[in-house]
Amino acid sequence: MQLGDYVRILRRRGWIILVVAILTALAAFGFSKMQTEVYKSTLNLLVRPSRTDFGQSQAAKELLKTYEVWLYSSYRAQAVIDELQLDMTAQELLGDVEVASDNFSFMVSLAVENTDPNLANDIARTWGNQLIQWQVQENDKNRQEDRITIEFRDDPQVSLDRPNTKINTLAAFVFGALIGVILIFLLEWLESGVIQRGEDVERYLEIPVIGTIPQE
Repeated sequence: MQLGDYVRILRRRGWIILVVAILTALAAFGFSKMQTEVYKSTLNLLVRPSRTDFGQSQAAKELLKTYEVWLYSSYRAQAVIDELQLDMTAQELLGDVEVASDNFSFMVSLAVENTDPNLANDIARTWGNQLIQWQVQENDKNRQEDRITIEFRDDPQVSLDRPNTKINTLAAFVFGALIGVILIFLLEWLESGVIQRGEDVERYLEIPVIGTIPQE
């Protein structure tokens, strides 16, 4: 097929691409609107050693992974449930929580998902306070110069996690357009044996067309 053939196909059946893309985008938009909104609250905890020498800094870095393990525990989850009087099990709450750490910034991050943005913030704040209180107890066992302080870098920040209606709709529009392209070339393939124009005669029979009978 030559470039002119592709242009002809698009002129003739291009509306199919647009219709399929719009219908697919509308379906994705409607599906996204029907989904329950889930919010994510993120809390960053700053870990600060009392001394800034290499040894104390390395000790603080090694403790970051310990903090992760300590936080992601059914004991911590149950303590949060009891304090906030939540109607769920510890394992269900753990399924909505992610814990990570960053050695470069001495940061422990806690992310909580919930359908209620305010409750997500409350869970993250309560969970983070547990670590702070635990570290205070650990500091009581150490000398002043060996203590490590943990504090909130900021209040928990909440945002809509899913569904992302705009991205879903745009992705569906592009996907629908691709389906439309495939569909129109499938239709062209099905009609490839039908002679409709003089160019088709020349292409299939390899003889020039010297005249046509006009349609009345």
